[in-house]
Amino acid sequence: MPFEVADRWFDFKRMDDGITHIWEPYVIPLMRCNIWHVRGRDRDMIVDTGMGVVSLRDATRHLLDKPVMAAATHAHIDHVGSHHEFDECLVHRLEEKDLAEPYWEKSLYLENEDLVRQLAESGYHCDMGQCYIDALPHEGYDPGAYALQGSKATRVVEDGDIVDLGDRQFQVIHIPGHSPGSIGLWEEATGIFFSGDCIYDGPLLDGFSDSNITDYIASMKRLRDLPVRVVHAGHDPSFGRERLLELIDAYLDLRDN
Repeated sequence: MPFEVADRWFDFKRMDDGITHIWEPYVIPLMRCNIWHVRGRDRDMIVDTGMGVVSLRDATRHLLDKPVMAAATHAHIDHVGSHHEFDECLVHRLEEKDLAEPYWEKSLYLENEDLVRQLAESGYHCDMGQCYIDALPHEGYDPGAYALQGSKATRVVEDGDIVDLGDRQFQVIHIPGHSPGSIGLWEEATGIFFSGDCIYDGPLLDGFSDSNITDYIASMKRLRDLPVRVVHAGHDPSFGRERLLELIDAYLDLRDN
């Protein structure tokens, strides 16, 4: 299919609580990761970094006036594409190697039959050969030549660790299931929770080769007891506690039997 050339690659929306939502409008919805910039007194944090088609570091220079930590909720292709651009990278211990040595296909075209099947079973309908982007970042860009770059973690975390931004502290919540090292970042003072792909307001994916439904069920039960006010997820719109409980209960009704 012919591609148009995008006039810009990232969009930005200022949220409450010193948070900016960043996304890639020309990445297809399935792969369009929510990128979150969190402003702190002493340092900032970027939660997930998208596909890495275009430099996120360059696009966010207007936001970055102090040291910044790029935190990976997990090491899947749509969440860590620009981690290599940042001097400080955080990931859970179980996905440190995946961040450094990406195993995902090296193309923006969907070329894995098993992945197409897994997505279809979860409610996402994709075709073999479909491209993950529907515009080019510039003339002459070849989606087939895309390659996810590895990133070295400067901080490897475990459940309960604290990410300190000076005036804000986020607790690492290990919530495996979607992937072994999936984490959330919980700010008790505000009730804000960055959930990655453990939970978002869309069909949840638990059929990948590195997924585990038993772990997913346990993670959902744990999240049910977390006093969340707002969830900023890895995909789709943010939501509050009432919707969080609805999504958790729907997953448990489906899988916990």
